[in-house]
Amino acid sequence: MCKCLFKSILFILITTAVVAQNDSVKVQREYNTVQLPLEEEITIDGLLSEISWDNVAWQDDFTVFEPDNGKKASQRTKFKITYDAKFLYVGIRCYDSIPNKIEKRLARRDNFSGDWIEINIDSYNDKRTAFSFNVSAAGVKGDEFVSQNGDFWDASWNPIWYTASNIDEEGWTAEMKIPFSQLKFGAAKEQVWGLQIHRRYFRGEERSIWQPISLEAPGWVSEFGRLNGLKNIEPQKQLEIQPFLVNQFDKYPSEDGNPFRDGKDYILNAGLDAKIGLTNDLTLDLTVNPDFGQVDADPGAIALDGFQIFFEERRPFFIENKNIFDYEFADGNDNVFYSRRIGRSPQGFADVTQDEFVDQPTNSTILGAAKFSGKTKNGWSLGLLESVTGKMFADIEDVTGNKRLELVEPLTNYIVGRVQKDFNERNSYLGGIFTATNRNLPDHLDFLRSGAYTGGLDFKHNWKNRNYYVEGNIVGSHVMGSEEAIARTQNSITHLFQRVDAGHVSVDESRTSLTGTGGKLEVGKAGGGNWRYDGGVIWRSPELELNDIGFLRQADEIKQTASVSRLFIKPTNFYRRANMQLSQYSTYDFEGNYNRIQYQFEGFINYKNNWWTEVGAAHKPRIFSNTVLRGGPRWRWSDENFAYIFFGSDSRKKLSFTLGYVNSQAAESNFSLARYVFRLYYQPFDAFNLSISSEFEENPNKTQYVTETSFNGDARYITGNIDQKTFSTSIRFNYSINPNLSIQYYGEPFISRGTYTDFNFVNNPIAERLADRVSMYSENQITKSTVDDNYLIDEDFDGTTDYQIENPDFSYVQFRSNLVLRWEYVPGSEIFLVWSQGVVGAGNPSETLGGNLDQQILGQKKDNTFLLKATYRFIL
Repeated sequence: MCKCLFKSILFILITTAVVAQNDSVKVQREYNTVQLPLEEEITIDGLLSEISWDNVAWQDDFTVFEPDNGKKASQRTKFKITYDAKFLYVGIRCYDSIPNKIEKRLARRDNFSGDWIEINIDSYNDKRTAFSFNVSAAGVKGDEFVSQNGDFWDASWNPIWYTASNIDEEGWTAEMKIPFSQLKFGAAKEQVWGLQIHRRYFRGEERSIWQPISLEAPGWVSEFGRLNGLKNIEPQKQLEIQPFLVNQFDKYPSEDGNPFRDGKDYILNAGLDAKIGLTNDLTLDLTVNPDFGQVDADPGAIALDGFQIFFEERRPFFIENKNIFDYEFADGNDNVFYSRRIGRSPQGFADVTQDEFVDQPTNSTILGAAKFSGKTKNGWSLGLLESVTGKMFADIEDVTGNKRLELVEPLTNYIVGRVQKDFNERNSYLGGIFTATNRNLPDHLDFLRSGAYTGGLDFKHNWKNRNYYVEGNIVGSHVMGSEEAIARTQNSITHLFQRVDAGHVSVDESRTSLTGTGGKLEVGKAGGGNWRYDGGVIWRSPELELNDIGFLRQADEIKQTASVSRLFIKPTNFYRRANMQLSQYSTYDFEGNYNRIQYQFEGFINYKNNWWTEVGAAHKPRIFSNTVLRGGPRWRWSDENFAYIFFGSDSRKKLSFTLGYVNSQAAESNFSLARYVFRLYYQPFDAFNLSISSEFEENPNKTQYVTETSFNGDARYITGNIDQKTFSTSIRFNYSINPNLSIQYYGEPFISRGTYTDFNFVNNPIAERLADRVSMYSENQITKSTVDDNYLIDEDFDGTTDYQIENPDFSYVQFRSNLVLRWEYVPGSEIFLVWSQGVVGAGNPSETLGGNLDQQILGQKKDNTFLLKATYRFIL
């Protein structure tokens, strides 16, 4: 641990001491707009024919962003901006030397394809966030909220605005009408906003921009030009109410005698979403009985390491303004706020007899949620979210018709508060976060924690035109509950206080609370020149616990990181751009055990013809794990090397593909991985596209953990040689009748099968040689039971079974599909018609993947859901 901290602090001190060369002065372009005369108006038809456009001047002189950064654009672009009391108007002409080759592909909203133009508006003028409005030559609308200086683009933001485009003999034109109520800005006599106009010239795969930005720049929003002349516009307080109505019919295979599986169900549901502008800067979002019925199903996944699987948030209420609530305090997916916890699957299960049937709810009902969020002109980012999930009951009925309910999830209240303040001319910020989870627990659910609280502080400072940065955060957590709940927390795979060889942690079954800390400190170079580098340290103390409302995979770790990258941003006759990176990290636990070190190389090249290749390789000479034996001693893996290569064709073409291969090999064939990836995209005509993504993976492991048992009073940790194969394919197609009416299909079969042989028990878990780590059972020690499927172990050869191992073979099968017709009949109001199919179950481990695909998916009767959802967005 001491060496890790010393190396990290030394790296930070050296990096901070670097004196950067003087950067060239950036010329910030300006556009000066004027207000429309009161009697004039603009019709949004894409033609730019109104005389009202004559009140403002054209501006052009676009330069190339990619690939020939800084050169004059090959196709001319010009634009105008004007406004009235409620709307901002943008008119754009995109000249094209061959108008009949303009790519006008139809797609759903937010799917940018073909030729397009976008305007980015930093109305906060904070140089970190912006609102983006995009329209394609086919009239397809797109909008995104930009944060983290261009590192994050949130396409779930769906404001109400108006746009149209038109193709003519000179190229194509577009008009936009953006309500001020959809933008956020403070009161001022004259507004000064950041501005960028960005065009994609599809045929030449050229990106041109109005305000020149070097590829060496440290970000996107911080480099914008300025929009001047917005005088005496009044901030518009947003008030929108969107009720919805859902009719749902479920049809599924019936089960004889089961009253909860009679073959069909009908559900009528209604709810309300609202958006209230308390000020033009700050918005209150409300939802009552929200419905997420049209959201895509999560992809299939299975984890044999015991850790929870992270799934992306897909629900619109929680995605919007996600950047304000985000608090990634370490690395990976670790986050103080993980919104998937709200509405999670019930954590309790009904206690039933053999003669009872149970209907277990799959998710907790969100009774209501409110979210207050926004950013003020003074640089305050504010967020407050509160949500209540209701009591969830399992319905139970026995064979005689007697019914009862059993509580499986208590009434729970979630609160998240977030604040950040910009200062130092927006080059620095300081922020904080607070979360609270409180449960109303009955006695039979007191294995859950009754309360969980976290708090944190974060900061970032940029200097030398944002080319250099230092950032960090600290997090503290406190969880409370019964002795059983806190003992379960100590024994969970996130903590594993019961580890037999750990001298710094142990299970205390009398405790009723845990308190821990975590955090990060990093310094680096993010822009300027062709080189980038960073280094830092991350820690998670043994008692840190975030999983009531956050996401934490593993505690008890200190990690040192360092990386250096070289960018090749000047195109040549061979490539458009390329980069490569060397990185290294090492980890320790809080007892000082040196657990891992890894060295990695990654490279990417985009060729002149727009094909591309991505490669990577890593060497892991030291791999120790505190979690493999699930509370047993520290385990050593054999040294590992892995590599990958992906390459793909030009994504602009009607037909494009990606092929990928990942290979990992451990010394002594301890374990290996071979993953094959194939992706295909096909758009035979402008209104239709099809994509297929397939993966096949083989992952054998000679020492896959199976179970723990006891032999003569000593713990026995059993592992085995697993032959695991996994296959998945996702299929999507989209047919767009027009930009507001489309049909989309998504389907994904997922199959994972694992069979075990060569069972063994752990002998010396940290031995260098695999043969010294485990001892194999001989044929005389292990036999298969004739009564059940268990393995019987006679370890001491006395003819008596000493212990048994349940057969760990498995085959997991899942299929999910959605067919969705979506019609945005007026801006912001939609009708969804959905047909969903699904099946989840266990296949036959002795069957091949193809056999399980045929029997468990293709040959199985599936659950069907038919759903009609209608919304109407009232703008008051």
